[in-house]
This record gives sequence, C-alpha cells and structure tokens, in this order.
Amino acid sequence: MSGTELYPADEVLSRNERVVLNLYVISTLLVFVLLMLFGLTMRMAQGTWINVPPDLFYQLMTAHGAGMVGTVGLASSAVMWFFLRKYVRLNLVIFATNYVLFMLGALAILAAVFIGKYAGAWTFLYPLPVHAMTVWSPHAAALFMLGYLLIGVGFLLFYLDAMLAIIRVYGNLGRALGLRWLFGGQIDKSHPKAVVASTMVAITNSIGTLAGAVVLVMCLVNIYFPAVVLNALLVKNLTYLFGHMFINASIYMGVIAVYELLPRYSGRPYPVSRPFLWSWASSLVMVLIVYPHHLMMDYAMPQWMVIMGQIVSYCAGLPVFTVTVYGALTNVHRSGMRWPTTAKLLMLSMFGWAAGIVPAIIDGTISVNSVMHNTQWVPGHFHFYLLLGVLPMVLALMFHLVGARARAPDHAIDKLGFPVYLIGGIVFVFAFLTAGRVSVPRRYAVHLPEWLPYDQAGSIGAILVVAGMLLLTSRIVIGLLRAPGHADPAHAAH
Repeated sequence: MSGTELYPADEVLSRNERVVLNLYVISTLLVFVLLMLFGLTMRMAQGTWINVPPDLFYQLMTAHGAGMVGTVGLASSAVMWFFLRKYVRLNLVIFATNYVLFMLGALAILAAVFIGKYAGAWTFLYPLPVHAMTVWSPHAAALFMLGYLLIGVGFLLFYLDAMLAIIRVYGNLGRALGLRWLFGGQIDKSHPKAVVASTMVAITNSIGTLAGAVVLVMCLVNIYFPAVVLNALLVKNLTYLFGHMFINASIYMGVIAVYELLPRYSGRPYPVSRPFLWSWASSLVMVLIVYPHHLMMDYAMPQWMVIMGQIVSYCAGLPVFTVTVYGALTNVHRSGMRWPTTAKLLMLSMFGWAAGIVPAIIDGTISVNSVMHNTQWVPGHFHFYLLLGVLPMVLALMFHLVGARARAPDHAIDKLGFPVYLIGGIVFVFAFLTAGRVSVPRRYAVHLPEWLPYDQAGSIGAILVVAGMLLLTSRIVIGLLRAPGHADPAHAAH
C-alpha cells in the first residue's frame, strides 16, 4: 500500500538511474511537442489556413500517428519503472536498452517517412506498403517496419525483465496479481497496486508485442520475397491486436501514477481491495479479446469475433476504469487537500479517461460503427484518451519529480500552462467529435468548404495545446536539470 509521505526514501534515484530517467522524460517531452506541431500543421492544412501538399500531409499523418503512440508508450513505461522498482529489482541496463532501441526505431521511422516518403499510416496494412504506385519504394516501407520492430524488441525486453523480477519476489505472476484473494481470504492491504498493474501490463503487452513482431516479420519477408503471399485478414488481425494492446498498455502503465501519488497529496491511504483485484484480473482477459471492435467493417471477419468484439467493448474498459475513478474520487473527497499541479494533472487524467470512454463505447456499437468509424469521431475519442487522459498521468510523475529536485520552483508557469493545455485539449477533441457527428471523414488531406469551421476550431484548440505543452515542458526540463535535492518543506506542503 502506498504511504502518504510525499517523497519516500525508497524512491530516491541513484546517479545512473537519474541519468536514464532524465533521458526518458526529456526525450519524450521534446518528441511530444514535435508531434503536436505535426498535428497542428495537419489541422491548419485541412482548415485552409496553410497550404500543405497532400503527399506531405500523409507523411505527417504517418509520423504523427506512429510517433505519438510509441512515445506515449515510452513515457508510460518510465512511470511503471519508477514505481515498480521500489517493490522488485529491475535491471537498469534493460531499461536503458529499451530507450536506445526506441530511439533507433524512431530514427528509422522518421527516415522512412521524410526521406523515403513512406506515407502508409501506422497500420502498414498489407499489401499497401508494396503497392505504393511509385510514391515510396519497398525499401522505405521495410525501414518503417524495421523501426517498429526495434521498438517492439525494446519493450519486450522491458516486460520480460519486469516479469522475471516480479516472479523472484512473489513466486509467480498469479500471486502478484492477487488471484488468491479473488474468492476469499484476508487480503494483504500492503500488496502494491503498482505490482498488480505492472503484472497485468507485462503479460498482455508481451503478447501484443509478439503479435506485432510476427506480423512485421511476415510483411518484411513479403516485401523482399513477393512470392510469399500473406493472408490479408490474418495480417490485419495481428496488426490491430498489436496496436490496440499497445495503446491500452500505455494507459494501464500511466495509471500507476494515480495509485502511487494521489494518496500522498490527499493525505489518505489508498489500499488494495477485492474489487480492485477483480477488475485487473478481468481486464487482463478482456483487453486481449476486445480488439475485433476495430474490424467490424471487415465483412470477411468470422461473425463470432465481431459479436465478441461488440460485447467485450461494453465491458472491457469498465472494471479498471470504474474502480480507479471511483477510488480516486473517494480518496480526495473532503480530504482538505491543496491542489498543486501534480494533483491537478492526476484528476485531469481521471476526467480524460472517464469522458474519453463514452465516445469509444458508442463507436463500439456495430450499427454506429458502420457509419461513424471512418469519420473524425474516432480521432476524437482517442485524442480524448491521449491528450486529457494518459499524457496528464505521465506529466504528473514528471511534475512530482521536479518537486523533489527543484529547490525554488517557479509556479507561475504551472498556473498558466495547465489551464491553457486543458482548454486547448477540450476544444481540440470536441472539434473532432462534433465533426464526426456530422460525418466529416477522417484521413482526408483536402476538405470541403462545409467542413472548414470544424477544422479551424480544431486548429485553435491545437494552438492552445501546443502553447500549454511548451510551458509545461519548459518547467519540467528546467526543474529536472537542476541539482537533485528534496523540495523545501513549504513546497512539499503545497
């Protein structure tokens, strides 16, 4: 069980740990800003405020989509590592290797997109990469996939190290998940929520990452040996199992920050409970079988899989989401807590997760999906998750770290950056959702005049998001690069 001490001794970083974690934090922040600028460029191009050629638009879309999902995953893995290392012994070399492989993969992806002109979106769906009508070469497509493969290997090493470390302490993964307490027995209230969440993520995303590795190798073989013909439906299933699992794992890693940090700011304990353990155990199963809701428009899909995708869509997000949001609200209710930026970000993440799940469940209904899936409703709901859900989770840890290291932080930046980011994020996602409601298509580089007001509203939201993110990033980077040391007592109380 997480204590209520703001900066416990077991979280103090060694010099090498601090260097590696700083690399994670600073790199992900800079990449977030860059990719947000790509997104802003696309929205302004759709709104006719700037002129971007269609081929460049789709290159930006490919880099933005692949880069954002990967970078959110990298940032969330830093959250998981920072807290999990208190309970099990993680290998710092593996954590650093994950970073190196990610950066090599990111460079390969950027080179494939902006040098090789690859613009097939993050899904690299067969057979598009090898039938590009001379827009890009097969080598560019292969480089893009190789970048994915490098990133996947890094994450797989990280998860395998986490599972090995967990097994060494708890005996097996089932005990780490608390399965022995599902049907009875006295629950150990000190059992860490971070261990439960990390175990679930390590199991599920290892499977998702392996599925991604298999499909990437299959596609790479097909690029250079075209006689090896692939089953397009199998490739699409493996691709979406990988993609869906990866982004969900990012949320589940990021939420560890809520479990660990919120009780410190509220001053109340936040112990593990039987509903909590049930929610994570059930989510472990459901998150692996819910991905067919991405394939409801594929008439060739087996009917039972489509039905399963719809039913599980209604159920998969609710267990962990419900216990987390309800637990967070009850933890802060009448606690008398003050609201530094870290606490604000933690509660914003709960709002983003809670509100973002509503349009996702709506789109997970087959009758709605057949009309809405290829509209801007879909980027509306997943930007809701990312901008207002997952990203505030990782930013909360970053601000918490700054509080521990910066002796005289300047809170004026926080007070301006947070509301600007929040207002911009809400305007941005609702511009997408409103456009989707009237069937504005997604992935179009050129829009009709009737669609421009939605694009221009989204552009204004994106400008505010970028401005807020720049303020928050500058505050975090400056704070992290200062000499390490605990904050003064007045700041700790604040």
